[in-house]
Amino acid sequence: MKHISQKHTARVTRHHRIRMMVKGTAARPRLAVFRSLTSISGQIIDDETGRTLVALSDATLKLKGTKTEKAMAVGKALAEKALAANISTIVFDRGGFSYHGRVKALADGAREGGLKF
Repeated sequence: MKHISQKHTARVTRHHRIRMMVKGTAARPRLAVFRSLTSISGQIIDDETGRTLVALSDATLKLKGTKTEKAMAVGKALAEKALAANISTIVFDRGGFSYHGRVKALADGAREGGLKF
């Protein structure tokens, strides 16, 4: 159990270090990614006002397929919702997770959906 807590602490520390540099504004909000063991979610956040503009998770979409395919679909759907809300450019916040696998798939899906970052 101690190993899991150390891994979590290390990820949170990385996330804080990243958040010191990555800020979302009204012109370029932040796409924050959270990856759990079973699902992945993304939120587009305006840090100046502290508001979540768009949020989506693979649990809400009820998708079939592998976790990576679900992450790609979440990225595309998130991009569609963002474009509908007149958001075209964002800042990517990987949340302390490695830019690899499902996190990368979500980012690629968002790019395919039309977001620029």
